[in-house]
Amino acid sequence: QVQLVESGGGLVQAGGSLRLSCAASGRTFSNYAMGWFRQAPGKEREFVAAISWSSARITYADAVKGRFTISRDNAKSTVYLQMNSLKPEDTAVYYCAMDRLKLGVPSTALDRWVDWGQGTRVTVSS
Repeated sequence: QVQLVESGGGLVQAGGSLRLSCAASGRTFSNYAMGWFRQAPGKEREFVAAISWSSARITYADAVKGRFTISRDNAKSTVYLQMNSLKPEDTAVYYCAMDRLKLGVPSTALDRWVDWGQGTRVTVSS
C-alpha cells in the first residue's frame, strides 16, 4: 500500500516562498510519475505540476508556470514543490499523488492519479 506524506505548508505573505515535500513509501518510487494538486475552499481539486519517473518530463499548470518548480529525489523517495512569488490565489490544500501507470508520461487528468497524500495547507496573505 502506497503512503504519501506531505509537509512544508504554512502561512506566508504574498510574494513569499514555501517548499513542499512529499515522502513516499510502499511502492518503487523511481518507477512512477509524481504530481502536485491543490484544492481551494469551495473549488474542485486542480492540477499544479507533475514530473516523470526520470525527471525528463515536467509539466505545470499555466497559473503556476514560472513561479513553481517541481523536482524529485528518487534516492529519498521524495518529490518537492518549490513555490515562489506566492499569491493569495495560491491558498489551498496541496496534495501529492502517484501515477497509476508504471513508467508513464505525466498527465494532468485527475483519474490518472490513484494514490494521494493527506494534504498540507498553504495560506498566502495579502
